[in-house]
Amino acid sequence: MALEEGGRVRLAEDLAIGEAVAGEPGAVVAFLSLGAGIEGTVERVDGELPESSEVREYQRLKALFEDYGHTMPEASRKRLEAEIAVLGPHWAAHREQGTRVTVRVRFDNGFVLDGAHEDILTPL
Repeated sequence: MALEEGGRVRLAEDLAIGEAVAGEPGAVVAFLSLGAGIEGTVERVDGELPESSEVREYQRLKALFEDYGHTMPEASRKRLEAEIAVLGPHWAAHREQGTRVTVRVRFDNGFVLDGAHEDILTPL
């Protein structure tokens, strides 16, 4: 999904924000959340989210195999191939999902959500 600055979005799921305190120090009087379906405008698209550790490990092992696999003893090469095969589904899911970003959204009710993963937003 490609969110763009100025684009309209809808919150795809309920988002728990935190506790509200009042009166005595530390006295929790409520819990604040934003309900799914609230709409707003993307104010800023931030940087890409980092890849998962499994994806980074797949890339590292694959590069190792491609560069040095032909020089490895057969047992080591087979073990490396097995490790790459185990991480393959993580790599495939990462490629299918594409690059993910975080955004700053100003909702129509005035709330601002900064650093939100694009996964929780649906473009309109």
